[in-house]
Amino acid sequence: MTTAFDAPDWRAMSQEQRDLGLNNGVAVAGSAEIVAGWERHSAETRARYSDHLDLRYGPRERNRIDFLKVAGNGPTLVFIHGGYWQMRAKEAFTLFAEGSMARGINVALLGYTLAPDATLDEIVAEIHRALDFLVAQLPALGGDASRIVVSGWSAGGHLTSMALSHPQVKAGMAISGIYDLEPIRHSYLNLKLGLDEATSRRNSPVLQAGGVMKPLSLVVGSSELPLLRKQTADFAVHRAKYGLPVTYEEIPGANHYTIMNEMVSPRGRITTLIRQLFERTAG
Repeated sequence: MTTAFDAPDWRAMSQEQRDLGLNNGVAVAGSAEIVAGWERHSAETRARYSDHLDLRYGPRERNRIDFLKVAGNGPTLVFIHGGYWQMRAKEAFTLFAEGSMARGINVALLGYTLAPDATLDEIVAEIHRALDFLVAQLPALGGDASRIVVSGWSAGGHLTSMALSHPQVKAGMAISGIYDLEPIRHSYLNLKLGLDEATSRRNSPVLQAGGVMKPLSLVVGSSELPLLRKQTADFAVHRAKYGLPVTYEEIPGANHYTIMNEMVSPRGRITTLIRQLFERTAG
């Protein structure tokens, strides 16, 4: 488990280099079309599982959860969407429930307030509030509140790592996440996030001493931006250093968007890892 050899030190980069080094939309040709496809496919999936959509867990507009049920009293995968904490919405990611649902796993997709309308501290708090709500409601929804694994992509990978401390979460599956917010604080992304050093550091799991003693699977694409590969590799090393349960994989040939193909497929590598987390934490 080592840092990708081609990953530069963000501190030695110019502002322009750092901005481009974090900009997946520019790095991946056709990314807008890929996301538009996600949105079309997700709308179809939502229409098929419309019984428990937009369950309100808090007072703000995006404080809503979609619960997609396939198994009575079954386990639940919680999914947290990405978008650098400042764009996208849960409705664009419903298709990624399909792989787990085909394996008999219910899926809950969380919405949250975006920056600049919420600080990162507030976003993290909303995720925990959403989990509190879900745990309380799962028996009525037909799920088992004792079997919850949290997952997320990109910024959702970061929020997955922050949600791991919730007492009812058994394990985490973080995809192409951000675990050190200092490079973000020194990039174009901070215009909306408004991170100061203290906020950045307390929300950066790789900068904390230790962490949560729960299994965490970390994946990133081998064709992703070097700074993002470094984020995942560094966090895996950090957890291993403190003796915390962790697995690390690079998905061969995958970029920041195509990596999600491994979650939408019932036989995808991410779907397999999710199933293994549930098996590992059963009982």
